[in-house]
Amino acid sequence: WSPSRPRPRRRRRRRGRRPLGLGSGSSRPCFQMMYLAHEGNAEGIRELLDAGADPNFRDSDGRTALHISACEGHAEVVELLLDRGAEAVVEDQWGSTPLADAMHYQNHDVIKILEKHGSNHKVAPMHVNSDRDVPEYEIDPDELDFTNGKDLAKGTFRKATWRGILVAVKKLDDDVLTDENKVQAFRDELDVLQLIRHPNVVQFLGAVTQTNPMMIVMEFMPKGDLRKHLNRKGALEPLYAVKLALDIARGMSYLHEHKPQAIIHRDLEPSNILRDDTGHLKVADFDLCKMLKWRRKVREDKPVTSPGNACRYVAPEVLRKEEYDNKVDVFSFALILQEMIEGCLPFHDKKIDEIEKAHSSKERPPFRAPAKHYAYGLRELIEKCWSENPADRPNFRVVIDRLSAIQIELARRNRWKVRPLKCFLSFEGLRKKDRNEGSTNRSSRSSR
Repeated sequence: WSPSRPRPRRRRRRRGRRPLGLGSGSSRPCFQMMYLAHEGNAEGIRELLDAGADPNFRDSDGRTALHISACEGHAEVVELLLDRGAEAVVEDQWGSTPLADAMHYQNHDVIKILEKHGSNHKVAPMHVNSDRDVPEYEIDPDELDFTNGKDLAKGTFRKATWRGILVAVKKLDDDVLTDENKVQAFRDELDVLQLIRHPNVVQFLGAVTQTNPMMIVMEFMPKGDLRKHLNRKGALEPLYAVKLALDIARGMSYLHEHKPQAIIHRDLEPSNILRDDTGHLKVADFDLCKMLKWRRKVREDKPVTSPGNACRYVAPEVLRKEEYDNKVDVFSFALILQEMIEGCLPFHDKKIDEIEKAHSSKERPPFRAPAKHYAYGLRELIEKCWSENPADRPNFRVVIDRLSAIQIELARRNRWKVRPLKCFLSFEGLRKKDRNEGSTNRSSRSSR
């Protein structure tokens, strides 16, 4: 085995990464042991162990000789390493254990040995036994490179490289494996993600479901989320706010009108709206989304728990545990649009536990920005969108039409602001020119 040599039946690691300890005399026997584990040479490994080689030595990918031999199905080597102190439960960089590798390649003798030595494999809940049943979106975890990755804005996501492009990878916690509700939520999220394709919705690229840890791979959005943008910018100019609102409305209109199953987001708020490299917005995070098939309304199975400030954007009918439809997203949208213009959170002066009471009393965040910031019917649109009665709220197609008209009027107003300024600057320029020419003429006459 060598770091630049492919392991049979496993994808090649990237070339050029110098393994930890490479070149050190003390580590050479350990690398030789890794190679012998790949070859299945038990006698050679025994000699190295007798000479003091560490049975738990890891390469730059965090893999041990036990990983290699379990992957290749060398039962005698696996038995030897375990007898000489190799750890049975050890994860590599991708979270894979020797037992997980053995199960992936169906090396049954190795599986029995590892289980006998106390290794227990948490089988991925969505694992299938036949290659024909593996989902089309399945991604080989070996293709995900987290070498230079870092945690993204939402803690469960991590930046990685996949097939030469940057991606955002959502890893599922271990407790998902034993929680049927969380497994079902993961399935529901995948059911939604693989269906949607729209410029204003973050693109789903694939998932890891056949091994642990399970992961969702999404388009990487380099400029972070709308929450960070608003925290940095504060109140936005109305024309810019309307431009961003149109991005959100277009993405949401696509979800609500998706055929054959309409999609309710149910968790629309600034941290779930991401910015691409051009500054356009895309709707993301479908953990709590619902698909409407033959039903027109849905109800939460358990009490609503929205962490942090997310509850500020939840529609009152959801907080009251009533049946709801896609108009809950329109309500959330209204609060986001108003926040972009006001520059502060909805009910920013209220504590989290006071929000539900405010909604139940039909209270709404006040309009404090100058009236000109809500010109051309913008305030009326916001108030319509957060109506107490969901039936009174417009759908997103209507919202798009109204915002497009408002955008035209705001742009026209901005052009009229610019034109007088340009005229004034031109007039000032002519006056300066006349003064300069006059002084030049006077100086030329005096020189005569």
